[in-house]
Amino acid sequence: MIKLHEGGAVWRGGRPAPASEADAAAGREKTMAGRILRAHDLGGGDGMRLRFDSLISHDITYVGVIQTARASGLAEFPVPYVMTNCHNSLCAVGGTINEDDHIFGLSAAKKFGGIYVPANMAVIHQYAREMMSGCGLMILGSDSHTRYGALGTMGVGEGGPEIVKQLLGDTYDIAPPPVTLIYVTGEPPRGVGPHDAAIALCGAMYKNGFAKNRVLEFAGPGIKNLPMDFRIGIDVMTTETACLSSIWETDGRVEEYLAVHSRPEAYKELAPQEGAYYDGMAELDLSALEPMIALPFHPSEAYTIRELQQNAGDILRDCEKRAAEKFGGRVTLDLTSKLRDGKLQVDQGVIAGCSGGMYDNIAEAAAILDGGSTGNGEFSLSVYPPSVPVNLELINSGVQARLMASGAVFKPCFCGPCFGAGDVPGNGALSIRHTTRNFPNREGSRPADGQLSGVALMDARSIAATAANGGVLTAATDIDYVPPAPHPAAFDGSAYEKRVYFGFGKARPETALRFGPNITPWPEIPPMPEDLHMELASVIHDPVTTTDELIPSGETSSYRSNPLKLASFALSRRDPEYVGRAKKIQAAGLASCIFAECPGDGSAREQAASCQRVLGGAANICRKFATKRYRSNCVNWGMLPLVLSEGVPFDFAPCGRVDIPGARKAVESGADELTGYINGAEYVFTIGPLTKQEREILLAGCLMNWYAERRKK
Repeated sequence: MIKLHEGGAVWRGGRPAPASEADAAAGREKTMAGRILRAHDLGGGDGMRLRFDSLISHDITYVGVIQTARASGLAEFPVPYVMTNCHNSLCAVGGTINEDDHIFGLSAAKKFGGIYVPANMAVIHQYAREMMSGCGLMILGSDSHTRYGALGTMGVGEGGPEIVKQLLGDTYDIAPPPVTLIYVTGEPPRGVGPHDAAIALCGAMYKNGFAKNRVLEFAGPGIKNLPMDFRIGIDVMTTETACLSSIWETDGRVEEYLAVHSRPEAYKELAPQEGAYYDGMAELDLSALEPMIALPFHPSEAYTIRELQQNAGDILRDCEKRAAEKFGGRVTLDLTSKLRDGKLQVDQGVIAGCSGGMYDNIAEAAAILDGGSTGNGEFSLSVYPPSVPVNLELINSGVQARLMASGAVFKPCFCGPCFGAGDVPGNGALSIRHTTRNFPNREGSRPADGQLSGVALMDARSIAATAANGGVLTAATDIDYVPPAPHPAAFDGSAYEKRVYFGFGKARPETALRFGPNITPWPEIPPMPEDLHMELASVIHDPVTTTDELIPSGETSSYRSNPLKLASFALSRRDPEYVGRAKKIQAAGLASCIFAECPGDGSAREQAASCQRVLGGAANICRKFATKRYRSNCVNWGMLPLVLSEGVPFDFAPCGRVDIPGARKAVESGADELTGYINGAEYVFTIGPLTKQEREILLAGCLMNWYAERRKK
């Protein structure tokens, strides 16, 4: 299905060929990515200083973004800034009402000239595709799945502070990223969908770091065989390879999509130029794809469904073993008990959001279930369309009626199943989902409380086949059905015209912001001291620590607008003692820090860093950072990114002492290494490379302080 090639490749005659050093020097900016990045680069300095065409956030992040930006001098949004309400929608959890934040968001859109999408109208990324995309554009979003490459738009997902910088006229500063070619050939078989391709890519690329912090550039003769929803479904999942962004060749189907969405002028042909150089290459043969499943607890735990069916006992026992190691024996994942007569029984199916909820996925699921039944037992099937316009299309074509007649339940346009706030399965249940992630906290598990369920990722087609088979795991290629005929492209945007607030360019500064009782300002953050004295508040030796473990998603996010309350949940599902230790260290007048082997995979939410900071955190110590966006979040919140070499032992327990004398002077001087002491033993930490601005932010204590200092000058 997928072949990885180390080393460079050059685009010659419409296909890749082996490259030389001369090709590299001449061809880096002949890629689609290179040309788009350079067009958005303001220049100056060694790296790139990027200005984006538009920005987008959802209701877990936009309150913090606006609070930070207005504390830093925001007067008006300089580019279109969209605020969607698709994560915490119209619910009350823990004494806070999320609608208060939505009211705040609308008042901010009026005051500063923003675009506000009410709850249940659209999930963040579908709105961006329908209303903001265009060939050659760049969009920055405070959500990690900001990916619109299939529409010729480079999307980058970062923490809220990077949105703040754009709102205040600053830039997104990076070194020119490596670009990896995904050479697409063939045509997918019947019953194979975009999630099958996406899971295969994640399985091939994530664990070996093949795509990490790179741009994935999709080109090749197989692209013409893919409808837009198929391309979009693969593209949004590129985030799970740990890449920085993505971009695809464009063609008549992209042109038609943009024309149907009333933006014909946004189309232009994108393709690699002759001589384009790639730092790596992967071949994706669509014709060799099979239905896939990603077992708990990561999209890269990829198997073909055929392989799982043939070796179910061994594969499931291995998954259970990994879970036991991950949770330290505190809770048990039991999947083998779901094997009945050699077949795997599933409890729940979900087709949802920016990856699964596309029209074509749902229409093909309806074709598979047409005239059948999801059954009267434990198994249930829920469907979440990605936007009201798509749902209108599903209604008008009869797709929704056919699925509902089979027993499926349609839900609002909501991201809940992707982050633990919708269709949460019961303890011990196994849920199969066409959603973006299956991290252990994404489905509502609470390992510290002895509760654990499992989520496996699958394509909507095989989820429907499983539903038609009474919840017995079934590949769509194993059943007989007639795929639906291509549906004429359609888009009815009248619901947006009637409900979305379009305020860009029409700021009303006299508008008062409306604060709910749970919206509080950031506490005062101290600047970096001359000498840094810390204690370890948590030590995590897992191979990777996700942002969901650093600050759980789901119900805890209802406190997203109250920094101190939200911080009380930090690491609660991974190290429940962390908050108490951090507060005790803070009360003693010291800073705290954490050690994790590889922190920051997953969500772009800056709360994973800010929650540590408001509890007195001053550093993360690690072997490497899982993503650029989490490292940036640490820096923007004034926490030193301290990296230890792989071979250096780290056997210290929580509450161990960490001292870095002369930390401030070293950062000021431009040093890329710091000498420090852990329980008196000398260690050398790498902190670079850091830009001049990043060093200034660290010295100021956080991005807000840095802007405050600039205003004084």
